[in-house]
Amino acid sequence: MSQGEILVHGLRVLAHVGVPEAERAQLQPLSIDLALHVDLSDAARSDDVADTVDYGAVSVAVADAVTAGPVALLERLAAVAADAALAVDQRTSAVTVTVTKLRPPIPRDVAASAVRLHRERA
Repeated sequence: MSQGEILVHGLRVLAHVGVPEAERAQLQPLSIDLALHVDLSDAARSDDVADTVDYGAVSVAVADAVTAGPVALLERLAAVAADAALAVDQRTSAVTVTVTKLRPPIPRDVAASAVRLHRERA
C-alpha cells in the first residue's frame, strides 16, 4: 500500500456565506484547498488514470456543493465540501479541507480568514 495525498490548491468559488445576513446576501470570494487521502499504489504501478481518484471531478463536486445555498459559517461550508469530496470516489479514505475567505469582514488589516476540517470516511 502506498498511502498518499492528492492535493488541489486554490479552487476559487463565489458563495453566499457569512454572518450577518447582509454579508451572506452578497457573493463572497473563497479559495478551497483539498487534500484527498488515497492509496496511490495502483496508479503508481500502472500509470493509468483509472487507478486513481479524479481530482477534476472532486473539484467540480466541491464547487457545486459549496455554491448551492447560503450558509452562515465557514465551518459549515468546510463540512459541505468534505462530504462532497468523499462522495465522489470510495477510494478516498479521508479529506482535509481548508476554506479561505479572501475578503473577511474584519476591522483590521487581515489578508484572509480560514477554517480547516479533516473528515474520515465512516
